[in-house]
Amino acid sequence: MRTFTPEEQQFILEHQQQDVAQLMLQASRYPKLPVQELVQQIKARQKASTKLQTWVAHPQAVFPVALSVEQSSSEATAAYKASLLQGELLIDLTGGFGVDSFYFAKHFAQVVHVEQNTELQEVAAYNFQLLGANNIQSIHTTAEDFITKFKGKADVLYLDPARRGNHDQKLHLLQHCEPDILHLLPQLLQKANTILLKTSPMLDIEQAIQELGYVAQVWVVALQNEVKEVLYLLKPEVPAPADALRTAINLLPGAAPQLLSFSRAQEDAATPDYTDPQQFIYEPNAAILKAGAYRYLGQHLHLHKLHPNSHLYTSAQLIIDFPGRSFKCMGVSRYNKKELLKHLPGKKANITVRNFPESVADIRHKTGIKEGGHTYLFFTTDMHQKPIVLICAKA
Repeated sequence: MRTFTPEEQQFILEHQQQDVAQLMLQASRYPKLPVQELVQQIKARQKASTKLQTWVAHPQAVFPVALSVEQSSSEATAAYKASLLQGELLIDLTGGFGVDSFYFAKHFAQVVHVEQNTELQEVAAYNFQLLGANNIQSIHTTAEDFITKFKGKADVLYLDPARRGNHDQKLHLLQHCEPDILHLLPQLLQKANTILLKTSPMLDIEQAIQELGYVAQVWVVALQNEVKEVLYLLKPEVPAPADALRTAINLLPGAAPQLLSFSRAQEDAATPDYTDPQQFIYEPNAAILKAGAYRYLGQHLHLHKLHPNSHLYTSAQLIIDFPGRSFKCMGVSRYNKKELLKHLPGKKANITVRNFPESVADIRHKTGIKEGGHTYLFFTTDMHQKPIVLICAKA
C-alpha cells in the first residue's frame, strides 16, 4: 500500500465533491498526477461521506475500492455494536476496512483485526495508526488459518462473513458465506467465551437460531428505519436451540433510539385484539417487523391490530414515543379513484401498502396520485377481510 504525497492529498481534498466522471475527462490538465488513482480515492470518499465521517475528516486517511467502503459497517451501527460488549481481548476474524474493529477497540484492551485481502489489511492497519487506535493489531491471514493457529482464548470472536459470490451476487445463507460459520463453529466455541456474528438482514432469524444453536441473544439493528444488520450472540453454555432474547433497535440521528426487547415465548403467548380503525394509526419501524414482534407489540403497548397480516395498529388515544411512525386517521375510503381524489385536492400523497393485493406503482398508475404532499395513504386489509384505504396525517 502506498500513501499519497501532499500534492496528491490536496488534489483529493479539493475535488472530493466533484463528479468523478468529469474529473477523469479533465485528467490531461494534471499531467504530473496519477488522476485515475486519485479519482478512485475520491469515489471511495464520496461513498463514505455519510457513514464514515471520522475517516473522511482525516486528510491523510486512505480508502480501499469503493465496494469495500460500501460493504463496511457505518460508524453508527459499529458504535452501537461495540457498546454491547467489553473485555480484554476481541478478535475480529473478518476485519475488512476495520470500522467495527476501530469501535470495538474503545471497549476492549486489545483488538486483533484479521483480514485476508492484502490491500484491505494494509489500508486498515495504516488508518488505525492514523486515527490513534494503537490497541489494534492487524494481521494478514484468513479467519480459518488464524483460528487454527490461535492457542489462547479470547473474550469475544466477532465475524461478519462475506456475502458476495464469485460473480458478485449477494448471498444470504450461512453456509454460502465466507467463512462458512457453520463449519467453523466447533473451533470458534473452543477459542472464545462469546461469539458475535453479523448476518445479512435477509436471513430468516428462526432459521439462523436453529442452524447455529448456542444463541443467547439477537439484535436487529436499523438505521433511520432501514435494517442494516442482524447480530447473534453465541455462548458455549447456551442450550441449542434456546429462546433467545430479541432486541429491535432503530438508531435515529439526534434522538434516542427506538428499542423493543421480547422473547419468542412472549410473542407466541400474546393475544391480539382486532378492531376497525380508530383515531390514531401506527406503523412499526423496520427493526420490529424484522424481529417479528407482530403480536407482542400490540399487547405491550395496549394497541389494537387491524388484521393478522397487516401489522398496522390503532388506538383511540395517542401513544407517545411509539417505536415507529404515528398518524392521525382523517378518514377511511374504499379503493376507488373518484372517492380517493376527493380527499386529495393536489392529487398528491405518500402511499404505503400493507397486506394489499396491489403495489404502490400499480396504485399510482390507476389513480394518477403523484408522490408528495402531507397526506399519507395506507392501502391495507381490515379485520373483515375488506380492502380499505386509511387517509392519514402525521400525528
